Amino acid sequence: MTDAPSKPQNTSAYYAMAIASFSVSLLAVTVAVLYMDVDVWVRAFLGIAILYLTTSAFNLAKVIRDKQEAARSADPFSGL
Repeated sequence: MTDAPSKPQNTSAYYAMAIASFSVSLLAVTVAVLYMDVDVWVRAFLGIAILYLTTSAFNLAKVIRDKQEAARSADPFSGL
């Protein structure tokens, strides 16, 4: 009898730490941009840059995850 290989599972503490870290860093950069002593158009440009960087990071993480899942499903015996 063969046991199926177990998938590594992240703990809820790991998820909470990742969400907290992301939230604090995004909040810190947003506050820094808002309180900069520059013109409004510079703040607007930096705000758009923050949003673009954030969405790009999510997109990159999704693409990497999808590629890893596709590689796992292409080789079902890789975990044995």
